[in-house]
Amino acid sequence: MRVAIYFTPPADAELTRLAAHWLGRDAFSGAPTRAPDSRLDPLVAAPARYGFHATMKAPFRLSETSTLAELDNRLNSFCAQQETVLLPKLRLQQLDDFLAILPVRTPEELHALEAAVVRHFDDLRAPLLPQEAARREPEPLSERQRCYLQKWGYPYVLEEFRFHMTLTGPLAAGKAEAVLPELQELLAPVLARPLVVGRLALFVEPEPAAPFLVYSEHAFRAT
Repeated sequence: MRVAIYFTPPADAELTRLAAHWLGRDAFSGAPTRAPDSRLDPLVAAPARYGFHATMKAPFRLSETSTLAELDNRLNSFCAQQETVLLPKLRLQQLDDFLAILPVRTPEELHALEAAVVRHFDDLRAPLLPQEAARREPEPLSERQRCYLQKWGYPYVLEEFRFHMTLTGPLAAGKAEAVLPELQELLAPVLARPLVVGRLALFVEPEPAAPFLVYSEHAFRAT
């Protein structure tokens, strides 16, 4: 089993519903959200398995002395001390070779929240196995990213953190340009609206390669 700490909007939020429809899967219920689509499904297979989210602490195995209940309780206590962060406007953008939703501007409070999550729960994480590190393809990473991979189990933390909510897997050259207008039209009603980061969710992967599911949600004190 692996666990992850993600931000995701509430299950009934319009952004959540639109993204779940695009991905074909609801991470809250695990249920399909549309009919299979032979064109779209291969493009969204990876983000659909992980569920619609922004990573705050990437998937990890619990240490031998830690339990899911302990993590859940600590996450509840942690969230009760946090202030909400407002993202006034969102945008759809290509990151590397995939498409994602990003804030137009990432406030410093969001960077501080991510850093606090990364550090606060790391004692519950099992050390990274060699095969887990290899899956992160350390060769193309920068020196700092490789260091973070070994220290925190994930290369894109702290100074390397980019708040984003992934909507496709890797796309071949030219494919992003073809898909972007379709996604832009789907998400137009919500991209111009503020997004409140006022909760964190505990996601669970019950067994290797299984879809991630929302295990619990914890609201911030100022939500």
